[in-house]
Amino acid sequence: MTPLSSSLLRNTITIILAGGQGERLYPLTKDRSKPAVPFGGKYRIIDFTLSNAINSGFRKIYLITQYKSQSLDTHIREGWSFLNGELGEFIYSIPPQFRTANHWYQGTSDAIFQNLHILQDEEPEYIIILSGDHIYKMDYLKMLQYHIAQGADLTISGIEIEKSLAHQFGVMVVNESNEIIEFQEKPKEPKPLPHKEDFCYVNMGIYIFSSRALAQVLIDDAKKKDSQHDFGKNVIPSMLNSYKVQAYNFEDENKTSTPYWRDIGTLDSYYECSMDLVSVSPVFNLYDFDWPIRTYQGQYPPAKTVFAEAFEGGRTGMAVDSIVSGGCIVSGGKAVRCLLSPNVRLSSYSLVEESILFSNVKVGRHSKIKKAIIDKNVTIPENYEIGYNLEEDKKRFFVTPSGIVVIAKNMQLV
Repeated sequence: MTPLSSSLLRNTITIILAGGQGERLYPLTKDRSKPAVPFGGKYRIIDFTLSNAINSGFRKIYLITQYKSQSLDTHIREGWSFLNGELGEFIYSIPPQFRTANHWYQGTSDAIFQNLHILQDEEPEYIIILSGDHIYKMDYLKMLQYHIAQGADLTISGIEIEKSLAHQFGVMVVNESNEIIEFQEKPKEPKPLPHKEDFCYVNMGIYIFSSRALAQVLIDDAKKKDSQHDFGKNVIPSMLNSYKVQAYNFEDENKTSTPYWRDIGTLDSYYECSMDLVSVSPVFNLYDFDWPIRTYQGQYPPAKTVFAEAFEGGRTGMAVDSIVSGGCIVSGGKAVRCLLSPNVRLSSYSLVEESILFSNVKVGRHSKIKKAIIDKNVTIPENYEIGYNLEEDKKRFFVTPSGIVVIAKNMQLV
């Protein structure tokens, strides 16, 4: 590491907005915030942003929480307490404290404004602001070095996506120097790239501010009674004429031909991204030892499969094309294209296909499950069927537009 980058790390703090309510992921967010939703077997969504920060060298991290934060706080305490406070390293979770107003956070920028004391206490030169509910790999140090080289007040990471999807994001228009000259927040008619009419350049929710500029724009925005106090809707558009706002082209550390960044906003998109992980060659690589994804490592025994009865009609414990976490026992049942979180058990003659089972799920004998997401601590009775008759499933469970059956945490089945 060069002396320049060492100095940057010491003078930069990272703030992760981790209070997302995640209404469109309900019932997975019934008892937890969106960043705390399990993903990929043993991970939580927040682990990917946190891993990016740690892998990039940034170890002064604040998590700003709000909705149903207990599950997230517990995960951070159990899985992310390895940093050394004596060296100035930390991950601190900050709930709403009503320091500047007697209300919850009104928007993304208000969440930072209500915690401006962080800037006063730490006196950083640069602030990295991230979303805690996206899946991707990125080296933020490269972006920070670009921000400094450009002399920017704000740098926003951007990625090209299909125009048909761009209405869900902030769309950026840049000049030949990659300086942002126009910003549209979730426009009905997004402006395409001049050289790619079917694509738009969108905001990834990854910001680097120079500290003085951030403090000033937040104070100015807080005074505006008509503001929604949101970065995309208010703060960024207000900066374009008075500050240097630069775009940074997303550089993917996932090392695939197509850049990978996912905002898992719906149950169907969550299911689709999860199922990609069990592909022979997943788009998102969990097995990259140069860019490890960290998480809480429970003290589970190794996963195992038992029973391989050769005679006709016998039971065979097996998991194929699946992710199987620690503590799982496939006891005479079968899992095909599944993600099994820690401590899942499949009993004899059961069949689970193309499904996501969270921790402590138990599947009874002779039960059949297809295309389902089953949250923690659910026991599936014997001879039970899920995913084979969606009209019947809709009477008991939540079923997504694409036909994925979702069973809430701790639900009692009879």
